[in-house]
Amino acid sequence: MAGVTEYPILTLTKRASGSITKNRFVKVDGSQNFTANGEAVLGVANDSVSDGEVFPVIVIGKAVVEAGGAVNAGDYVIADTQGRAISASNLAVAAGTTSVTSTAANGEILTGSVPPEKIAGFALTSASAAGDLIEIIVFK
Repeated sequence: MAGVTEYPILTLTKRASGSITKNRFVKVDGSQNFTANGEAVLGVANDSVSDGEVFPVIVIGKAVVEAGGAVNAGDYVIADTQGRAISASNLAVAAGTTSVTSTAANGEILTGSVPPEKIAGFALTSASAAGDLIEIIVFK
């Protein structure tokens, strides 16, 4: 996508834990070793570097990130297993075997306070396919 721009508000410096690819999400440990979609991210790598090198990470602000598939402008995004942006799924309560028959039901339907998918940002532009570069607002 031509004309994508960045406006970082907060950029931190990290030491790479493994190879880092520019325009992909980075974990707080300085790696891009994502094992599942929706893991927590620190921000977006603003340079490609080798293991042990120092690189900038856009933590808050407008960043350019590589899409892992089709993304619509306005979607909340998460990191896929390669550190690319994909659309987050809608929160849903899975159907179970326990009936809830009143608003005063005594049972926990949801527990904890951290959702399983950690939102990494909000898409400002769209991607039609994996590999497209999109603009996002990075936030936690």
